[in-house]
Amino acid sequence: MKRFGLFVFVLAVAFCITGCSKKTESLEEMQQPMSPEDLNRLSTQNESAVPAPAGEASQAAVTPTETIPVATELEALPPSGPYKPSANEIQTALKNAGFYTGSIDGKIGPKTKAAIEEFQRSSGLTADGKVGPKTWQALAKHLTQASASAPLEPISQ
Repeated sequence: MKRFGLFVFVLAVAFCITGCSKKTESLEEMQQPMSPEDLNRLSTQNESAVPAPAGEASQAAVTPTETIPVATELEALPPSGPYKPSANEIQTALKNAGFYTGSIDGKIGPKTKAAIEEFQRSSGLTADGKVGPKTWQALAKHLTQASASAPLEPISQ
């Protein structure tokens, strides 16, 4: 009886090992890029599988006339989730709003935190020194504005 149990165990282990290798091979095949011929074959299979609506004649396969670059479309999409401003953006907006006088170095140090808290108090927000969604919504308006305290220099022509 012990031999039979051992035989079943060895057989099960061998089955698992060979079964897993077949799954890996098929996964690798699925990850290979498709050639234009494969795409055409799939599209013709899909067209023949979908019946045409009653009363309409079937149409020939539509070929695209122009290619749309995917990277450009993805770059135009807004980031998912709430926007997290960089330290440079925070310091620039605070400086434009007149709350920060230090250099824009991209580091949130004690001067920047104090400026954030002062801005939050003046805007009626909770002064915690952190730029969350509400603080950034109020602060972002100052990101592209010139500082009101800085005098405008005449343009020489």
